[in-house]
Amino acid sequence: MKKNTIILVLLFSIAFVNAQSSCATALTVTLNSTTTAPAFTAETGTLPTLFCGIGNGNGTTGNATATKGKWYKFIATQNIDVTVSTLLPQNNNCDTRLIVYSGDCSALICVGSTDDYNGTNSSVVTFAAATGTSYTFAFDNRYSELGFDFTVMQAAPPAPDRLSFTSTPVSGITGGYNNCIVDMNGDYLDDIVSPISNTQLAITYQQAGGTFSITTYTVPNTTVLPSWSIAAGDYDNNGYNDLVYGSGSGVVFLKANNNGTGFITDRKTESYLVQRTNFVDINNDGKLDAFACDDNAPNRYYLNDGTNLNHIQGGIGDFPSGGNYASNWFDYNNDGKLDVYIAKCGQGGSGVGGNIDQLHRNNGDGTYTNIAADANMANPEQTWSGACGDFNNDGWMDVIVGVNSSSNGFSNVKKNNGDGTFTSVTAGSGYDTNTSLGREYVAQDFDNDGFLDVLGSGNNIMFGDGNFHFTPNPNTYNLSTVDRPIGDLNNDGFLDIQNGTNVLFNNGNTNKWLNVNLQGIQSNRNGIGARVEIHGSWGQQIRYVQSGTGFQNMSTLSAHFGIGQATIIDQVLIKWPSGIIDTINIVNPNQNLLVVEGSTLAINSFNNGVFSIYPNPAKNVVNIQLQNNINVTLKSALIYDLNGKVVHTTNDLNQPINIEKLANGTYILSVSDTTGKSYPQKFIKE
Repeated sequence: MKKNTIILVLLFSIAFVNAQSSCATALTVTLNSTTTAPAFTAETGTLPTLFCGIGNGNGTTGNATATKGKWYKFIATQNIDVTVSTLLPQNNNCDTRLIVYSGDCSALICVGSTDDYNGTNSSVVTFAAATGTSYTFAFDNRYSELGFDFTVMQAAPPAPDRLSFTSTPVSGITGGYNNCIVDMNGDYLDDIVSPISNTQLAITYQQAGGTFSITTYTVPNTTVLPSWSIAAGDYDNNGYNDLVYGSGSGVVFLKANNNGTGFITDRKTESYLVQRTNFVDINNDGKLDAFACDDNAPNRYYLNDGTNLNHIQGGIGDFPSGGNYASNWFDYNNDGKLDVYIAKCGQGGSGVGGNIDQLHRNNGDGTYTNIAADANMANPEQTWSGACGDFNNDGWMDVIVGVNSSSNGFSNVKKNNGDGTFTSVTAGSGYDTNTSLGREYVAQDFDNDGFLDVLGSGNNIMFGDGNFHFTPNPNTYNLSTVDRPIGDLNNDGFLDIQNGTNVLFNNGNTNKWLNVNLQGIQSNRNGIGARVEIHGSWGQQIRYVQSGTGFQNMSTLSAHFGIGQATIIDQVLIKWPSGIIDTINIVNPNQNLLVVEGSTLAINSFNNGVFSIYPNPAKNVVNIQLQNNINVTLKSALIYDLNGKVVHTTNDLNQPINIEKLANGTYILSVSDTTGKSYPQKFIKE
C-alpha cells in the first residue's frame, strides 16, 4: 500500500512538471495568487523564444545556456495593470528570468521581460492587461534550476510625485573626489567644497539670492585626497571651518586661517585605509576632535589638546581586522552623552566572522563600551552606512541599516524602544521590498512634511510617514554614487543635493520649515553634538548636529526641520554638549534661526562654574573673579553680542575689561584658559 502511494505521488509530480513544460500545456494562474514553480527537471521542455530585453530587465537577450522552460497562462477579466514577481522573501533571491507574452502559442508577442530586477536576481514585470486577453508567463533555467514562488497581483496605482528637483550645472564644482556642503565663510549660508588636487581646493560660495562665487585656493601639498571621505568643522574655534580628508593611506587636515582666505595642511604620518571621517568632541572638553574609521585595523582618532590633533589608535571599535565603514555620532539612550554607531562591512565583506555592526555607549569618562549585542544592534548585514534619525518623532534616535551587498540580507529598519534596545520593524516598512543596494544612506526631511526621509540606494528618496513606512518617489534622479552631499544651496528652506558637477535644486512645496544654526562658546564653535528639539502641534522633532553622516560626503551643519502646514513653533530647545540648554519660545517658521550658546539664559542663571563677573549690569568696565578652589590659568577673553559677532577681544586679564564703547544691551563674555577651554558668562551693558 505504501509503495502504491509513493508511485501515485511520483506520477502526479511528473504530470505536474510535464503540464507546464510547453506553451501548449501551460498551467492557468489567477489574479492575486501565489504559485509554486517546482525545480526544473531532467527532461527538456520547450524553451521561450529569445529574451526580448524590454521592460525593466537588464537588456540581456538570447537564451544561450538555457535548456528548459516553465509555462503559465493568465486570462485578464478586466482592464488593469498586472505585476508578475519572484521578488519574494521565501525565494531567497533565487536567480530567475521571466518573459511575458500575449497572443496564442503559434504567434507569441513579447509584452515585457526582466532578468536582474533592480540589482537583485529576481524578476518583476508589470504590464497593462486587457479584458479577455490571454497572457503567457515563461521562465527558463539559464541561471538556476531551483524551484521558486511567483505572484500575480493587481499593480498598485503609481504614487504621485512627492517632490521634484531641477538639475542645474553650477560653475566651480568638481566631481573627482568626495565633496562637502557646509558654511565656509561664516555667513551661515551653505557653500560647496570641491578638492581639485593635492595643491588646489575650490569653494563655491553661496551668495544672497541663490547665486554663487567661486574661489580656487592654492594649498600646501596635502599628499592625500578625499578619495574615501571628507568632513568639516572648526577645530581651532577661529570662526572658519577646517577640513579632514580620508584616503587609502591616511588623513590630512586643512586648517583655515583667521580670516578664511587660506589653508595650511597637517598631513598625519599614520598610513591606513580610511573610510568615514568625522569631527566630534569625543571627550566632551569643548574642543573638536577627529575620528576616522579604519578598514583594516581598530579605528583611529585624534584628540585636540588646544594646539594639535594627537593620534590614538583603538578604544572605539577594536575589531582586529577592522571593517569599519561609517561612524554616526548621536545620543541613543538620551543620557546627554554622545554615543557612536559604527556600520561595518559585515561577514560578506573584507571582515571575518563576528565583524558586525557596533554601538558604543559613551561612559562619560572618555571611554566607550560596545553594547550592540545587548541593544540588538549587532547587525550582520553588509552595510557601508546607516541613516540615523528619529523617524517616528518620539524623541529617540532610530537607525536604518543600509545595505551595499545582498550577501547577508537587505536593509533593516531598527526602532529605538527607549529602554536601550532596538527592534526590527522592517516588515511592512517599504524596505522589505526595496532590494536596491548602495553605500550612502542619509536621513533628512526633503519635502518638509515633518517626517524624516532617506536618501539612499536606487537613485531615489524614500519618503517617511512618521510611522516607519517609507515610499519611493516615482521620480528617480540618476544620482552619482560619489558626490551627493545635502544642504540648502539657495536659502529657500528646502534641501538640495549636489550631484557631480550639478546641483539638484529642490522645487519645494507649500510646507513650512526652520533652519537652526548654532554658535558654541563653552561647547565647540559649530555646536557639533548638540541636540536640537522643536515642539509644536505635531509633538516634537529632534536633530543632532553632526559632522559627517552617511559613508563618504559631508552635509550641512544646519539643523533642518520641516513642519508641514503648521503656522507656529511653540518652542525650540538646544541642548549643548556643555550641558547648557537654550530655550526660545514662539518661533515663526520659514526662517534661519541663529542661536549663540547661552544667549537665552537669564543673567544670573548662566553659571560657568569657574568665574563670575562684576559689576553686572556694568557701565564702563567688568571684572573677572575666579571662584574658590578653581585651579585654572585664564589667558584671553572675547565678548560676543547675541548675534554671535565678536565685538571686543583682550589678552590682558590682569586689569578690568573696558566696555565703554559697547552699545547698551546684553553680551556674552567668553574667557579661555591656557588649555584652550572656554567659559562663558552673560552680562548687561548699561
